[in-house]
Amino acid sequence: MHNLLAFLSKYYHWLIFLLLEVVSGVMLFKYNSYQGSAWTSSANAVVGKVYEWQSGIEHFFSLSKSSEQLTQRNLFLEEEVLQLRRSLAKATADSSWFQKHETAHLSKYSLIPAKVVNNSIHKKDNLITIDKGSADGVKTDMGVACGNGLVGVVYLTSEHYSVVIPVLNHLSHISVTIRNRGYFGYLTWDGGSPVVAYVEDIPRHAQFKKGDWIETSGYSNIFPAGISVGKIVDIKDSDDGLSYRLKLNLSTDFSCLRDVCVITEQGFAERMQLHEAAVDSMKSRQ
Repeated sequence: MHNLLAFLSKYYHWLIFLLLEVVSGVMLFKYNSYQGSAWTSSANAVVGKVYEWQSGIEHFFSLSKSSEQLTQRNLFLEEEVLQLRRSLAKATADSSWFQKHETAHLSKYSLIPAKVVNNSIHKKDNLITIDKGSADGVKTDMGVACGNGLVGVVYLTSEHYSVVIPVLNHLSHISVTIRNRGYFGYLTWDGGSPVVAYVEDIPRHAQFKKGDWIETSGYSNIFPAGISVGKIVDIKDSDDGLSYRLKLNLSTDFSCLRDVCVITEQGFAERMQLHEAAVDSMKSRQ
């Protein structure tokens, strides 16, 4: 105790100096928006880089498995595209028509490949960090998908990193539809299993069955139609009895998610601006 008091007595001026430095720093970043924004941006960049290093080490040990899964997925997609071309060409009796319209449709979209550098699956509000940001063309509210299907929506961006709200987040509400049926609802997650999600507001007159696939509807400004979401495993009534609530097994395995793509569209900025203008206009009339 005597030694402690002697130490404090000898160096008290340095301790006071450090304390005042800490207090001044807190006040500077808390009460000044510019400095606070700069600090947040720098902190996000540093944290993102740490996550990237950590993820790189983990990825080294799972690389062979990921490579095998990617190869299998590519073979499956090639076969699926081939079958789709044959079906559509047969239906239209003119393959040149399909090739022309397919090119026009796909030309609207481009993909920004990214790596997942941080991920959580067991929280109520899970978040994903990817190694692409505003410098790479990523913007908030852009859709994110992987080889197996839907992932989530970009929430925040810094220059070189972005934070994504995945399907496994209670804030996620994405417009989806029953494949080849046309009925649509909204994808939600209740905080339970990371392999299960739910579709709300499917109308009572809808005709479908267990085993049917759910995919993105294309009715939002974020995702094109046709991205796989999951397979129906259970059908129940909604709480009010006016619609169905569908239980899904998600097609995306978030526990080993590594490679994703951010989906961009040529008219994305214009559509988002128009949507925001409409929302602001309705608020002003309330």
